[in-house]
Amino acid sequence: MFTPATADQRFVLETIVRLGEISEEAGEMTDAVLEGAGAFAAGEWAPLEREGDTSGPKWTPEGVKMPAGFADAYQAYVEGGWGTIGSPVEHGGQGLPVSLSIAVLETLGTANMGFALAPILTVGAVEALMHHGTPEQQAAYLPHLSTGAWTGTMNLTEPQAGSDVGALKTRAEPAGNGKWKIKGTKIFISFGDHDMAENIVHLVLARTPGAPAGTRGISLFLVPKYRLGEDGTPGEFNDVRTVSIEHKMGLHASPTCVLSFGDHDDCIGELVGPELGGIRAMFTMMNNARLNVGLQGVQVAERATQRAVAYARERVQGYRGGEQVAIVEHPDVRRMLLRMKAQTQAARALVYYAFGQLDRARAGDAAAERRVELLTPLAKAHGTDLGNEVASLGVQVHGGMGYIEETGAAQHFRDARITPIYEGTNGIQAADLVGRKLSMDNGGTLLGLLGEMREDAEDIGLLNLIDACEDVARNLLGSETDDRLAASYPFLTMLSTAVCGWLMEASGRAAARSEGDPAFLKMKQAAARFYVAQIVPEAMGLKPAAMAKAEMLYAIDAEGFAA
Repeated sequence: MFTPATADQRFVLETIVRLGEISEEAGEMTDAVLEGAGAFAAGEWAPLEREGDTSGPKWTPEGVKMPAGFADAYQAYVEGGWGTIGSPVEHGGQGLPVSLSIAVLETLGTANMGFALAPILTVGAVEALMHHGTPEQQAAYLPHLSTGAWTGTMNLTEPQAGSDVGALKTRAEPAGNGKWKIKGTKIFISFGDHDMAENIVHLVLARTPGAPAGTRGISLFLVPKYRLGEDGTPGEFNDVRTVSIEHKMGLHASPTCVLSFGDHDDCIGELVGPELGGIRAMFTMMNNARLNVGLQGVQVAERATQRAVAYARERVQGYRGGEQVAIVEHPDVRRMLLRMKAQTQAARALVYYAFGQLDRARAGDAAAERRVELLTPLAKAHGTDLGNEVASLGVQVHGGMGYIEETGAAQHFRDARITPIYEGTNGIQAADLVGRKLSMDNGGTLLGLLGEMREDAEDIGLLNLIDACEDVARNLLGSETDDRLAASYPFLTMLSTAVCGWLMEASGRAAARSEGDPAFLKMKQAAARFYVAQIVPEAMGLKPAAMAKAEMLYAIDAEGFAA
């Protein structure tokens, strides 16, 4: 049960992103790309969703084996050129705006969320090497990563170092000729091993001899699974061993690996960027990944909504007006379905808008660069929060059958739960918002966005929320660190809801004056009205928490929590 969300993707790209302003060529290609990606995802990736969840990848001494059909479906993705849309032209890509390429990623992830992690991570590796790799590294690796023929990974986390990256212990020792010997263990490595591509390019954080403690002492290394021969093709095994794969709550199609580098002291890597410059280089990859994880929230919300709508239209139960009806006719079910539609569209608008600002930043727009920095924690955190909310509502719409695996609703709920955790927990995103992002230009970047929103907004409730966000922001700018952090999550939710409300209200106005499918445009206007009338006012209730001091949180000591 999968239908590409082509109509809403096209609408958001045209009215929110304004893709034609970014690239006239991309604007002309939008329909062909969206429809082609939808047909591919429906035919090749969606049929494997259940198999990926129930069978999953398997560890073997020779490496991780993906479920039946995955290798062929991945090769079809590579051969179809779907990985090249946003990749650089000089390395075999099409060089189109990232905001068009992520519409393809959304479609793939809606069809099969776990499977789509492979290209998401590869896109991040391309970003890191484009910004920090040497010309030789770019020439050797980017043509293969840009097409997806080789996949990429990000290796930060270690058993003793979760969110505290500065505590990592993996070592890199000089091996001569500009090479380094890598030794250590990394955990939670998504698609760390598989049998779908001929090589896997690991980007690994490690410490060099004499490096200072903490994040200042970290460097980034390129470590392929197979070393490249003189002809540039994968050859000798590079002493990267998959110790195990995790048994997880969800996202079963994605192998989450424990990787051991250098068990035989023969794992060779290359420095990416300057020595001790690892955090800067890795954040290039991580910021890209954070936006794409926000996109995963859109993916799971879209699929859960489609499944709930289909079930509600088919399931006959209860009476209305004296006649037996499908449950879609009951007011509370309609409330849930309309909320699912509105929240999914809001998440898509927020994430796509952020990617549109990224495209403008790459074209040299300094204001857009600052704005995408501000929007990144919102897109990642709020996008994934909404994915979880919508997936949970999807189970509720199904009732008891939602708790039964065969309907598929439970899988979306399980798959969604990791998204607020990885690529920096949503709490870390909130801390980033009130720390680095709020302080940009002494608050000018945020206040400028709020001012633009205020000029456009029409609904009094939305205007009140925008004003409340400004009140909180000004208060936090003068607050101590603990008070900022105590307020960070309610403020992130308030601000995200205000931005979504601004975009949804604009979408409703655009739908009212647009020509096209009447059913789609009517639904678009209904979702926009629902969001502004019912979801925006909810966020106003968070203002007291966003203005509260941290003192309340420390009224008891640590032992008191066990009382």
